[in-house]
Amino acid sequence: MSAHGVDITLLGRSFRVACDKGEEPALKASAAYLDNKMRAIREQGKVIGIERIAIMAALNIAHEFLSTGGAGQVAQREKILELTRLVDSALAEQDTLF
Repeated sequence: MSAHGVDITLLGRSFRVACDKGEEPALKASAAYLDNKMRAIREQGKVIGIERIAIMAALNIAHEFLSTGGAGQVAQREKILELTRLVDSALAEQDTLF
């Protein structure tokens, strides 16, 4: 897939990021989610500066991800891909026998 630039907005600031074709809706949804988290932190008034707000939002999102088993899902997906590669490799060796 080829990457192209997509504009996203976080706390009213525009950023252009690279994105594979077909992934744009997911990127925009992720940016909207991050923007909402950053706005909530800013509205609390305890954190000042876009970088610090971004770091706090990233920590909150990482905590949500890990608390809901997201890391386990990623590990399971990686294990499934590894097993799929092993099966494909074994089947490819069988092709040379027949």
